[in-house]
Amino acid sequence: MKEIQKNLLQKMAEARLGGGKERIKKQHLKKKLTARERIELLMDEGSFEEVGMLVTHRSTDFGMEKQLFYGDGVVTGYGTINGRMVYIFAQDFTVFGGALSETHAEKICKIMDLAVKVGAPMIGLNDSGGARIQEGVRSLGGYADIFYRNVQSSGVVPQISAIMGPCAGGAVYSPAMTDFTIMVEGTSYMFVTGPNVVKTVTNEEVSSEDLGGASAHSTKSGVTHLTSSNDLACLEDIKTLLSYIPQNNQSTTPKLSYELGDEIREELEHIIPEDTHKPYDIKKVIHGICDQDSFYEIHKDYAENIVVGFSRLAGRSIGIIANQPMSLAGVLDVNSSKKAARFTRFCDSFNIPLLVLVDVPGFLPGTDQEWRGIIVHGAKLLYALSEATVPRVTVITRKAYGGAYDVMNSKHIGADMNFAWPTAEIAVMGAKGASEIIFKKEIAESDDPEAKWKEKEAEYASKFADPYRAARRGFIDEVILPKQTRRKLIKAFAMLENKQADGPKRKHGNIPL
Repeated sequence: MKEIQKNLLQKMAEARLGGGKERIKKQHLKKKLTARERIELLMDEGSFEEVGMLVTHRSTDFGMEKQLFYGDGVVTGYGTINGRMVYIFAQDFTVFGGALSETHAEKICKIMDLAVKVGAPMIGLNDSGGARIQEGVRSLGGYADIFYRNVQSSGVVPQISAIMGPCAGGAVYSPAMTDFTIMVEGTSYMFVTGPNVVKTVTNEEVSSEDLGGASAHSTKSGVTHLTSSNDLACLEDIKTLLSYIPQNNQSTTPKLSYELGDEIREELEHIIPEDTHKPYDIKKVIHGICDQDSFYEIHKDYAENIVVGFSRLAGRSIGIIANQPMSLAGVLDVNSSKKAARFTRFCDSFNIPLLVLVDVPGFLPGTDQEWRGIIVHGAKLLYALSEATVPRVTVITRKAYGGAYDVMNSKHIGADMNFAWPTAEIAVMGAKGASEIIFKKEIAESDDPEAKWKEKEAEYASKFADPYRAARRGFIDEVILPKQTRRKLIKAFAMLENKQADGPKRKHGNIPL
């Protein structure tokens, strides 16, 4: 009997090793990988240690006692990625369709508990048909055990979910509570109820891809933060994402070596158009400010009127939030407010400084936005930035109008340093609309109302459509030339590196959900 067990362990160890990363890459460039292949490609060579290899399920109903598979449909363990400790589970679709059982869930919970104890990121590679129906409520309880740990781990260690196959029903709520969700295009999907149930209940005809594929969730719902073209690309995205974030909430992201120069960026001088109504790409500003090729965008295809992502400034990891004038003129709306608020809270949880680039004409007007709750959703971003205690620096590149000026990390809600370019316009509203309201009577009584309107518009603009009035009040710390921005930001973030901020004692705030 001992010899049989020894042989079994030897065979399982060989299967775990998988035969080398290069072989896997060549054979599976466009195919789905197995659970063990995914782990081997993700982790540093030889670093993975499996936990719970010999676990089997305990079910005896419906003939299940005759179907025992070691590991019970999930591979769990720990190892390193680029030398940093991580914990991982990878569901194995070849065993009961990766369905979650009581023991399957216990393995995942054990590894999640270890991640919190040690203080290291938790990675989940999801590929499961859902709850194992032969186990009934025991499998449902297993999901709840995982959900509870997702919540207890939130803000303690980073949690990343990769959807590399099906993820349906109650299973979707675990990834939804993690920090980042990555989906593989064409092979993964997420939904609470599948196409068959949808057709029965609502009479809608929809495919799995259209209902809950990577494209749907990256552009429409915002459920997924990143999409990858295949399994290999997904694993590389996980590695890249980890490089910008720390091990836990008590540490900071490792700083890359960087040698300072004069840091002047002349290309920033020519990005803002002379015509204030013309759009420009805020990503050109980001690339001009940050270390070369370091910007890693999150939620790229969702709520494109705001840009969020990670980058590096003189080797330091920072989070960036920026209005995008190329989409809806950069206004804040329901989706962009939620997107930026969530990103803000992640950065604040894990000690990642925030840079906010502002060019915002206000909140998007209209019945659609009001009825969808722009008031409460806009308040989420206001709340998130007001609550954040990490170093926070703002640069106003052009428009900062109305309440949106306050919301976008203004001095009034606790920003540490606020800069403005000479092209900045800080006012309650645009000069055209403001002059129409203030000088309505004069314009109406004029012999040439159109000319009078333009005259008053110019008068208002000369008084308010610049950053100097705000600078005189101390709301702007300095008006800087665009080419100086990178140098100023490097110095500002270095100065704020040891910032300490203690808020009032409370259980937790009541964010406007």
